[in-house]
Amino acid sequence: MNTRCGLRVWFSSLAVVALCATSAPSFAQLAHVTVSDGALSGKTEGQVTAFLGVPFAAPPTGDDRWKPPRPAAKWEGERQADQFAASCQQAVTPDGFGPWTREYVVQGRVSEDCLYLNVWTPAKTARDRLPVLFWIYGGGFTSGSGSVPIYDGAALAAKGIIVVNVNYRVGVYGFLAHPELTAESPAHASGNYGLLDQLAALRWVRVNIAAFGGDPTKVTIAGQSAGAAAVHHLIASPLAAGLFARAIAESGSGMGLRVPDHAEAEKLGQQFGNADDKTLSLAALRALSARQLDERVAKMAGGGQAPRFGPVVDGSFLPNAQSVGKNENDTPILTGMTANEMTGLSPAYGKTTVASFAAQVKATYGAIAPDVQALYPAKDDEQAWTSLDALARDRGLASMYFWAHERARTSRHPIYAYLWTHAEPGPDSDRYGAFHSSEIPYVFDTLDTSKRPFEKADRALAEELSSYWVNFVKEGDPNGKRLATWPKFTDDQKQILELGDRTRDRPILPARQIEVFERYVKSGGALGLF
Repeated sequence: MNTRCGLRVWFSSLAVVALCATSAPSFAQLAHVTVSDGALSGKTEGQVTAFLGVPFAAPPTGDDRWKPPRPAAKWEGERQADQFAASCQQAVTPDGFGPWTREYVVQGRVSEDCLYLNVWTPAKTARDRLPVLFWIYGGGFTSGSGSVPIYDGAALAAKGIIVVNVNYRVGVYGFLAHPELTAESPAHASGNYGLLDQLAALRWVRVNIAAFGGDPTKVTIAGQSAGAAAVHHLIASPLAAGLFARAIAESGSGMGLRVPDHAEAEKLGQQFGNADDKTLSLAALRALSARQLDERVAKMAGGGQAPRFGPVVDGSFLPNAQSVGKNENDTPILTGMTANEMTGLSPAYGKTTVASFAAQVKATYGAIAPDVQALYPAKDDEQAWTSLDALARDRGLASMYFWAHERARTSRHPIYAYLWTHAEPGPDSDRYGAFHSSEIPYVFDTLDTSKRPFEKADRALAEELSSYWVNFVKEGDPNGKRLATWPKFTDDQKQILELGDRTRDRPILPARQIEVFERYVKSGGALGLF
C-alpha cells in the first residue's frame, strides 16, 4: 500500500489504520468533544461539525423564572447534540410578516426551557485555536432564536472560524423589573435577565470553546438590531470584561432602543403584576403558566401595542445612565445599517401624504423643519414617501456619524462602517428595498435557506460580505485579497463602505445634512431609527 499517514509510509494495512487514527485526525474526529458538563456528539457535514442544542445554563423555570441563569446540570454518557433546542418563549409567526419571509423568523416549538447554544466548527483538532464569532439575534428583545434559518453558521465556519449562536430570554421572561425581584437579588438589580443569559453564554464559551478548536481570547460578539443593542450593552458592562476581543453591530451603532432607568422599569413591572385589577405577588406570578403570562401582557396592551420589556439601567449589568453607550470594553468594531431600514418597520409605509409628511417633520424638527423640508422635499404623495424613506436613512447615518465621531476620539481601536444598499429579490422587492436585516443572509452566506429568486450577483455579494466579516473576526480588520478596500472611519476621514450593487467608499453624509442634524441634536433632539 502507498497510503501516507503522518510522516511515514507503512506497508502493513493494520499499521496504516493505527497511524491514521492517532496522527492524522479527520474532520469527523471533532464530532465528539467533552465540555465542562459532559461529552457531546455533533453532526458533521463536509468540513464542518455542528453541535446543536448545547445547554449553557439551567432551565429558567419555576422558582428560577426571573433569576440570573444558573450553571447547567452535568450529564452522564454522551449527549447527542444534533438538533436545535426550543426557542425561548415568545409569539411566533412561522410564515413570516412584511418583508421577512420564513427564513427570517422562528420556526418550531418555544419553551421557557431554552438556554441552549449552537456551535459550528471546522477545526481538525482541539489545538487549532480558531477565532470565534458569537452571534446575538435581533427581534426587538421580544423575539428571535439561534435556530432561525439565516443564522446557520456552517458557511462562515467553512471559511476558517468557529460560529456560536445563543438563545436568550426575551420579552417579559427576559426583562421584567419588579421591586420584589430587586429585593431578592444579591446585586439589588432586576430586569436584565436576557443580557445575563448572553453573559453566561460568553462565560461558557470562555471555558469550553477550546474543546471545539477555538481560541477563547479571540471572540467577536456580533448582532443585528436588538442584537446590536446587546453588543453595545456588553461593551458598556463591567461584567463583560475580558470575554470578547472584537464587536460587530448591524443596525446599528447610535441607533438603538432607549434604555429606561430602573425606577421606570419597576413601575412597568408593577403594572404587569396588576394587569387584571388584582395585584399578584412575585410568587404568584412565578406560579402562572407561560400562556397565562402571555395573556397578562396582552391585557396590558388593551387592544393596542403591547408594552415593551427590554434592557434597563439596573445598577449592575448597566451601572448607571452614563454607562449606556460607554466604551467600558474597548474593541475594534464593524458597524452599519441598511439603506431602507424603515420600509418594513414604519406604520406610515405606503400611507405617507404631502400633508402627513409635513406635519411629521414639523412635529419632530420644530424650528429647523424648513431646513429639513428643503433637503427632503415632498411635492406630491409619491415624493413624500421617497423623502420619508431618505430622511429615515439619513437620520440613521447621522446617528451613526455622531456615535463614530465620539468613539474615534476616545477609542484605541479602529471603526469600520458600512451602508447596505442591495434590494434582496423576492416578494415586494421594489417596495421594501434594502430592508431592515436584509444583509444578514449575505453575511452568513445562507441564501439557500430561502426560496427567493437569487441570481449570480447575489451569490457574489454573499461571498463578498461573508469574506469581509470573516476577515474581521480573524484579524479585527475586514480587508483582504480580492476585496475592495474598506477604509477606517477616523476623525480626519469620515468614510464608510457602501455595500451592494456597487461597492465603494463614500462620505457617510453630505456636509449639509450633517450640519442640519447637528443643529437638531444641539437643540435637544434625539436621533435614531426606533
